[in-house]
Amino acid sequence: MPAEQALVGIIMGSDSDLNIMNEAAKVLDEFNVKYEVKIISAHRSPNYLTEYTLAAPGRGIKIIIAGAGGAAHLPGVTAAYFPLPVIGVPVKSKSLDGLDSLLSIVQMPGGVPVATVGINQAKNAGLLAVQILSTSDISLHNKMIAYKKKLEEESINKNKKLQTKSFEV
Repeated sequence: MPAEQALVGIIMGSDSDLNIMNEAAKVLDEFNVKYEVKIISAHRSPNYLTEYTLAAPGRGIKIIIAGAGGAAHLPGVTAAYFPLPVIGVPVKSKSLDGLDSLLSIVQMPGGVPVATVGINQAKNAGLLAVQILSTSDISLHNKMIAYKKKLEEESINKNKKLQTKSFEV
């Protein structure tokens, strides 16, 4: 596998989702996982979405993280074509605070699974992608163990800090 080959595709329906989806890219950067980013609308460019998802495995893409708001069809349509894991990121919409997006993504029909993270939680999508990839990559596995240990230490240190200050409810 060439060093520059992307393993994860990060896609979104609009450039307005870029600030949210960038959080997944930051995680992948932290773990040194190569990725590509595309704006692909399930509604405005369905042919491009079909071409992208069908060609992705041949280019080495193992996971697609798809962010979408509103009707949020992008993750589901992606999963219909892409034979590997799809992680959906519901993007908070103006009308229903992202609940519409969450329900659209999480309620997939049997046979077309989409792993779904919380509203605007692209960071968790990036972490889930790393965890999936780490099942066959010992280096990533070890990095994830170190990451979890760091989270634990940060939590313990916050508790210690809390004990040294007065606390009022």
